[in-house]
Amino acid sequence: MPKTSRRWLQPRVGPDQLYRLAPRPPVPERLGLHRGWHWARRLLRSWIAWAFLAFLLSELGYPISAIPVAFVSLFLYLASPQFHPAAYAIDPDFEPGSPEFLTTMGSITAAPFLEGNSVRIYNNGDEFYPVMIHAIESAQYSITMEQYIFWKGQVGRRFAEAFASRARAGVHVKLLVDAIGSATLGEENIRILEAGGVQLAWYHPIRWYTLTRANRRTHRKSIIIDGRIAFTGGAGLADHWLGSARDASEWRDMMIRVEGSAAAVQQAGFAQNWLVTTGEILTGAEYFPVPVRAGPVRVQTILSSPTEGAGAAATMYMLALESARRSLWIANPYFIPSGAFIDLLGRAKRRGVEIKLMVAGRHNDTWWARQNSVRLYGPLLEVGVEVYEFEPSMLHHKTMIVDGVWATIGTANFDNRSFSLNNETNLCINDRGLVNQLEHIFEEDLKRCRRIDSEIWSNRRLWYRVQELAASVIEDQV
Repeated sequence: MPKTSRRWLQPRVGPDQLYRLAPRPPVPERLGLHRGWHWARRLLRSWIAWAFLAFLLSELGYPISAIPVAFVSLFLYLASPQFHPAAYAIDPDFEPGSPEFLTTMGSITAAPFLEGNSVRIYNNGDEFYPVMIHAIESAQYSITMEQYIFWKGQVGRRFAEAFASRARAGVHVKLLVDAIGSATLGEENIRILEAGGVQLAWYHPIRWYTLTRANRRTHRKSIIIDGRIAFTGGAGLADHWLGSARDASEWRDMMIRVEGSAAAVQQAGFAQNWLVTTGEILTGAEYFPVPVRAGPVRVQTILSSPTEGAGAAATMYMLALESARRSLWIANPYFIPSGAFIDLLGRAKRRGVEIKLMVAGRHNDTWWARQNSVRLYGPLLEVGVEVYEFEPSMLHHKTMIVDGVWATIGTANFDNRSFSLNNETNLCINDRGLVNQLEHIFEEDLKRCRRIDSEIWSNRRLWYRVQELAASVIEDQV
């Protein structure tokens, strides 16, 4: 080939111009800048700092003391999560529910909206458990479940019997349960499942050779029937979800049933973790049938499996907060936002957004989460967030409604564990009827809440502050 044919390859820009072609972009607002005790906590949780201390003790002639310090360093190395890398404000020029918002949300979370679904929302165990059992007993081809909590008791036994019954009828039943969350499944339930021919697998069991992944759990609560109907939400399978949140013994929660093409996404999430756990690839129409239109609702199913801290659930929340123009109504039991999320809430408030936050109150199953949540009331109240504690029982559902046009419901708590460590599932909808239903539910729950007063919070007893400070050391683990 003649050399003259490659003249187009010769440089057209001189060396002095190479670094002056692109203007410097404007510097956006930096999120989550911290000072003081925050950095002290980060240092206290740093495995490098503990490793250096162990080395120093050894060099100074205290090898016995260096051993436990080295073990602390190893534990922190294995357990410490990554944090979401987003550091700058987004400033989108679109509103929630707009085509631009929906397209952007689907793209950055790798979860597009799917057409043709039927969606129903159920409140509390006395509503959703019978519907779930009926769906299981109606299964014809397959039942799959990915579950964080599957405990012994009345509820656990009833579901175990339903799974076993369908397996004996020839239905393929595969259950993937978290080895930590479902550790109390119980020998009786395991025998019922085994006798019926149910395939049961444990997600990330703790072994000495699996310590590097021990802190990564599946927090999903998905049950998929015949690949066409799927349930998800805040509730696991345990007795404390029975009832209708009348008192402390009956947890307040919510589940969502979707039928249509969106069910296949939850099935895909299960199939991926089933493959990783068992080595088996699920195939065929029993698990992935041809989609059939079941209703008019578009559904986005976000499967969050954090890599380097950039979980899709956190990204979804960030974009929704930045896009809000009128209202943000959030219900979440374990609300432990990072500094970046507090900044985003403050920015929304300055835009004139009404922000109502509903959290679990004194009825809380996790002392560590409770202390960390209460500790952050001050910064939230300071930026203008209205904080409400649900009083009758443990509030456990996770919903967010933006501008009355878009909403999400699922398994992700508003904390670093859900954002950076756990597998989670969240469904997003922009159907006006369903969003209005969630708004009505939120308003009814709000009547059973106590609003947090800034002055009372500021004057709380010193002992409470000490507990909160101690709990903050592991805020990224709860």
